[in-house]
Amino acid sequence: MTEPEQPDLGEQPGTPPLARTTLDRAAHRRKDDAWLAEAWTRGQVLVVDLDKGGRALVSDRPDGGVALVLVPSSEAPEAERWFLGEDLDGTPIWTVDAPVTASGGRRASTLREIGHLLDDRDAGLFTAAAALGNWHRSHAFSPRTGKPTTTVEAGWARADADGQLMWPRTDPAMIVLVHDGAAGPSGRCLLGHNAAWPTGADGVRRFSCLAGYVEPGESAEAAVVREVQEEVGIRLSSLRYAGSQSWPYPGSLMLGFHAVADPAQALRLDPEEIDEAHWFSRDAIAKMIAGGYVDPESGVPMSLPMRSSIAFYLVEKWLHG
Repeated sequence: MTEPEQPDLGEQPGTPPLARTTLDRAAHRRKDDAWLAEAWTRGQVLVVDLDKGGRALVSDRPDGGVALVLVPSSEAPEAERWFLGEDLDGTPIWTVDAPVTASGGRRASTLREIGHLLDDRDAGLFTAAAALGNWHRSHAFSPRTGKPTTTVEAGWARADADGQLMWPRTDPAMIVLVHDGAAGPSGRCLLGHNAAWPTGADGVRRFSCLAGYVEPGESAEAAVVREVQEEVGIRLSSLRYAGSQSWPYPGSLMLGFHAVADPAQALRLDPEEIDEAHWFSRDAIAKMIAGGYVDPESGVPMSLPMRSSIAFYLVEKWLHG
């Protein structure tokens, strides 16, 4: 009897795609106005268009990846300057929020679209720029006093007229891939379709890990247990931290976990959160990644989240396990 051919799973994934960076944030420079003024003159600038979903100009690399297009400060649009840090060679890196125009082989892309295709330096730059810019956009007024705020500390704080400071905030959120703990092709993982997600124009329904915000006074681990119970009604037997990455839409830190549960438990979905959930085999997941999975019962094509997401990382990590 011939063994069935197994899909090529490729290389084991490394860190979450948006957790990579080589940037020295050089926080000790943020209050040094003289140094910052000089650093601007020799700096490189990443222009991010937050009005267009956080798009930046990128170009293709020969290896199949993409690279951010940075411009000298002398060519940067006139806008608020936010200091991201120093490159490995000491070059100051800045970002501004301004329109971008595709031309000459350069195209405008979002971090969602190309984050996984960037090298370590550019992944860190784009993630930091998008997160910082989104924070500035949402904090033009102080949440304590209601007064207008202005940028201070090279973009890493805002102050109102009374000198009251506020700093960029990150909201902790958990995301978990629940699986049955079985090794090999027979292993299965649980993915859900969010009730707010529309079916794609091509009829494809996207399935992902379960996720939710960590509530006040709650640990990340407790949030995992609670969210899984609330969204799909099952209990976990174990969980393990797997890694984290920023998700600047607008400002979350995604704390990733793998968890084990018994598939024999009945799924009880919260219809306001999850309108469909299934246990998928490793073979089905491999076909989803390859872009060719159709549910055998419903005939509906199904897909995974974008490759720049930590959800994809958690699924791919389990697939190779």
